[in-house]
Amino acid sequence: MRTLCASTLIGEFFVIGFAGLVAMKDPDLTQATVWTVCGIAMLLSVLLCGMLSRPGAVQLGWALQIGLVASGFVVPTMFFLGAVFAGLWWCSVHYGRKIDSIKERWAAAQEAPAAPAAAAASGAPDTA
Repeated sequence: MRTLCASTLIGEFFVIGFAGLVAMKDPDLTQATVWTVCGIAMLLSVLLCGMLSRPGAVQLGWALQIGLVASGFVVPTMFFLGAVFAGLWWCSVHYGRKIDSIKERWAAAQEAPAAPAAAAASGAPDTA
């Protein structure tokens, strides 16, 4: 799950930066305001990449997705891009968990036959 979610977050990092460049054209916004908001969102997306294994990181990622969609009120294209990234986030979490589950089952299946084979190789009697 971590790899898929981190890939989505890094993509969002760049999209947020480009949205900041577009938002700077709005005469009602100051450059400081735009880059403070974008900088916090970009920093959050990068920090989340390293925190994905901790509790609450996925929920914080959802909060970032909501913020990304809400940024469409400033840059209208972000309604679409935010929705796309929210969908990617859902896919990353959903399918990432499935992949992790399959990997765990596969690893357990690989270890299970190895234990009796190791006991037989050491000369221990088979009690099964």
